[in-house]
Amino acid sequence: MINQRKGRIIIRIGQRHLSFSALDPMQADDPVTYEPYVMKSGISLSANLREALGEADLMQLGYKKALALIDTPTLLIPVEQFEEDNVETMYLHAFPRKETGMVLFNVLSDLNAVAAFAISKDLNTVLRDNFIDVQMMPVMSPVWRHLHHRSFTGNRNKVYGYFHDRKLDIFSFHQNRFKFCNQFEASRPQDALYFLLYVWKQLMLDSETDEMHLAGTFSEMPELASELRKYVQKVYVINPSAEFNRAPATKIKDMPFDLMTLITKGR
Repeated sequence: MINQRKGRIIIRIGQRHLSFSALDPMQADDPVTYEPYVMKSGISLSANLREALGEADLMQLGYKKALALIDTPTLLIPVEQFEEDNVETMYLHAFPRKETGMVLFNVLSDLNAVAAFAISKDLNTVLRDNFIDVQMMPVMSPVWRHLHHRSFTGNRNKVYGYFHDRKLDIFSFHQNRFKFCNQFEASRPQDALYFLLYVWKQLMLDSETDEMHLAGTFSEMPELASELRKYVQKVYVINPSAEFNRAPATKIKDMPFDLMTLITKGR
């Protein structure tokens, strides 16, 4: 009989990628286990997850608690405007779709905002069927919180661009609030360049003194940064190893930056 693990397994759920991660502080040399799962085409996301839960090596260790990090459209609502009874109506207004599923929310108290997001009922059922305790959050949540804290370094305005899952999230903060936050489809460098400079101009930032910081997975990141520097003097690419002081998670090949952030810095 398998002993049940007392910890919480982390499941990152995207439309194209699925992975399992676990922490074992007792293993000083290798405390982080990361297990990507190759998704099957032709079946739904929830069906892929159900199969993965039966096949993943980590799941054979008996985890009964999970944290699901979900790549899903997210609506940010100022705390003072948030009403739990109206969150689904607000979300549907922002993201109209035929089948929304379930609308959930996380309170981002340090940013005076509430993040509302949706998952399918089938996906929720698969998670609830396999774990006695499930917590869920958008993939952007740990990234927002970490870079918000980072934004207090220095006295210049900063814009952040995070590449993940063939998308680009651009956001900026003013003290303890979002100043701007939006997501764009940006698989090509030309698109990323356009959106980043468009937001920069919209926020009326100074091209000589204010800063742009890029993070995440983008195959042409050096070329994009070089092109951006023609218009914005201070463009920086965040190196996870340096950002997190060579934490174990940063040594794992192909681990997304949001997952590294969650594992290294928490929520």
